[in-house]
Amino acid sequence: MSNKNIKPLGNRVLIKRSKAQTTKGGILLPDTAQEKPKEGVVVAVGPGKMDDNGKIESMNVKIGDRVLFSSYSGTEVKEMSEEEEFLIMSEDDILGVLA
Repeated sequence: MSNKNIKPLGNRVLIKRSKAQTTKGGILLPDTAQEKPKEGVVVAVGPGKMDDNGKIESMNVKIGDRVLFSSYSGTEVKEMSEEEEFLIMSEDDILGVLA
């Protein structure tokens, strides 16, 4: 499965999570002890959610945006053969776009 096979619905976005970085002192922590980054890049965007009048509200993020999200938001999407980790989350879970 690649990210090209996933198309978010409604106001959901597909985010490629950034890789964890090593500490300044060069200490290597096992994956289970590291806090996962709360930042990633938007790789797919849904059409937006429908309002009460039946109109689709446009999304505030676009493909390529670097975003910050809360720790436990989204659903992880990962395949064993891939090193990359993806999250599907509602646009409401995104805290901001990084410049």
